Amino acid sequence: MRQQSIVLRWRLFEQLKQLGLPVETGSGGRTKYNRTTRGLPKTHWLDAACVGASTPAALSLKACMPLQIVARGHGNRQICGVNKYGFPIRHRKRQKVHYGYQTGDLVRAVVPAGLKTAGTHQGRVLARATGSFDIVTAQGRVAGVNARYCHPLHRNDGYSYQQGTRLSSPC
Repeated sequence: MRQQSIVLRWRLFEQLKQLGLPVETGSGGRTKYNRTTRGLPKTHWLDAACVGASTPAALSLKACMPLQIVARGHGNRQICGVNKYGFPIRHRKRQKVHYGYQTGDLVRAVVPAGLKTAGTHQGRVLARATGSFDIVTAQGRVAGVNARYCHPLHRNDGYSYQQGTRLSSPC
């Protein structure tokens, strides 16, 4: 299996070169050398900037903020819920969308004063057929938000997006 991936990688490299695209390869040692000589911390996105011989001597990273993407999936395909012993205890709903929302959508809920969950909440929604949603925010989970107070910001596409932290050291 490993041999196949190496063969495919080199075949892709050769085809990109034939198209006239600027393609460069590098080793892990070259990447580490480029990163350490520039005084950069070990992060995935900075390693990508330090690959190969064409890495500039001075990288301007003051305005760079990485976008962190995490695969979250689209739900599950189980046809029934099971207990801790594996026996079926309930049937799953055939419907994934409730009141125009599905679990994983990014929403902003503006709940009026006088209710238990009053305030503005922004995060991922846990949609339910009853219309009483939970919203997972950066501060925690807000339970029992009615669907009519929710406004969609981003529909669930199977991924979670978040701005990374800016590089603190001066480069």
